[in-house]
Amino acid sequence: MHLASLAAEDDFDGWRKEARRFAALNIAPGEIAWRVGDAFGDLLAATADSQPAVGGATPFSVPRPFVDLARMALRHLEPERFGLLYSLLLRIRENPRLLQDQTDVLVRRVELMAKEVRRDIHKMRAFVRFREIGEGEEQRFVAWFEPDHHIVRANAGFFLDRFASMRWSILTPELSLHWDGVTLREAPGAVRSDAPDGDPLEDTWKTYYASIFNPARVKIGAMVKEMPRKYWKNMPETALVPELIASAQARESAMVAASRENLGANATRSWAALRDEAMGCTRCSLFKDATQTVFGEGPLDARLMFVGEQPGDQEDLAGKPFVGPAGQMFDRALAEAGLDRRLSYITNAVKHFKYEQRGKRRIHAKPNAGEIQACRWWYGQERELIRPRVTVAMGATAARQMLGKAVTISGTRGAAHRLEDGSEGWVTVHPSFLLRIQEKEEAEAEYLRFVADLKRVRERVDALS
Repeated sequence: MHLASLAAEDDFDGWRKEARRFAALNIAPGEIAWRVGDAFGDLLAATADSQPAVGGATPFSVPRPFVDLARMALRHLEPERFGLLYSLLLRIRENPRLLQDQTDVLVRRVELMAKEVRRDIHKMRAFVRFREIGEGEEQRFVAWFEPDHHIVRANAGFFLDRFASMRWSILTPELSLHWDGVTLREAPGAVRSDAPDGDPLEDTWKTYYASIFNPARVKIGAMVKEMPRKYWKNMPETALVPELIASAQARESAMVAASRENLGANATRSWAALRDEAMGCTRCSLFKDATQTVFGEGPLDARLMFVGEQPGDQEDLAGKPFVGPAGQMFDRALAEAGLDRRLSYITNAVKHFKYEQRGKRRIHAKPNAGEIQACRWWYGQERELIRPRVTVAMGATAARQMLGKAVTISGTRGAAHRLEDGSEGWVTVHPSFLLRIQEKEEAEAEYLRFVADLKRVRERVDALS
């Protein structure tokens, strides 16, 4: 067994020197014990210095991308990283293009380690919060951070450049950094209690943070992914987040109400201009055969928006949504669910009628993905103006437009979906589906289920208003 000693957990230069020496001696990865600092090692292991020189050992080089990758991955917490990188080094010596093979298990593992280290470096830069202590000559700023990997030294230059004019300390469990304005010093790790809990400016910062917090843009999943909860206890503003999230809905409603009051006639003019522009839409080829664009209609302050799939034959001729047989079924169901159509905004995912000509009849044809995407701009503009609290997508085409991806009715029906603007979306069947059911009992059962969906929507609108 051969012993390789490194000065620190992130000692890349030491690892590189040892790895080159062992590679020149053709030492197998399994025959090397890697030791950091004074860590316990194999008492019977021999150092590389004690190995007999191998005459005629041929120097070798490796691609620069491997050096960069190894430097980053070596900072990972994985205890086997030194051996993994050495194994990869030997293989790259034989095959310099190995890093291009994304199916290689070892390459993918090391690249994932490097990716996790880069993410940790970014998290430290984003979530370190300094707190002021002392006054006058004794004033300095102290921060506490708990990295996942050995990245403190890697970030030292960043904090030196950004905070060169102030005296600061960054305390972590493994290693501490101290900058006095002239010299950067390293010190042993610390504990959380060594760092201050707050400073006089934090109340001001919390007030400012709460005032700029936009509830309409809250995406809890994305927020937690980018700012994991483990960092919250070190950041003064995050103490406010749970309460701000809990009150986001009420605050957003107030913001929307105030916005609508301010818009007034401007909203009406904007909607009319948008509708007029849509009448000349040529974003896809459907305009060529359709009679006209069928735009949405309804109050511009509607709390509820219904989205159908596309105009039918009668809608295409009349220029209004849901006036044919499916529209009559829709009106009947709305009445039984206790919803007033006049208070809702009604539109379609696709604004032109797509059909197949069969004799004198025009038979509905399902819009394709490109046609749905082409109409997404109009749908998005309608949503910007109406800003509904609840949106109901009727049919798979409407659901795809609302959710931005292909989904099934069975997989999305009966549950609330948080939309990009923070509002709530629901999925149900299209009324035309009910008209196509031949068996009477099945048709009645599906109709009652449709009405039940609408009743649940009514309850959500009332709850969110």
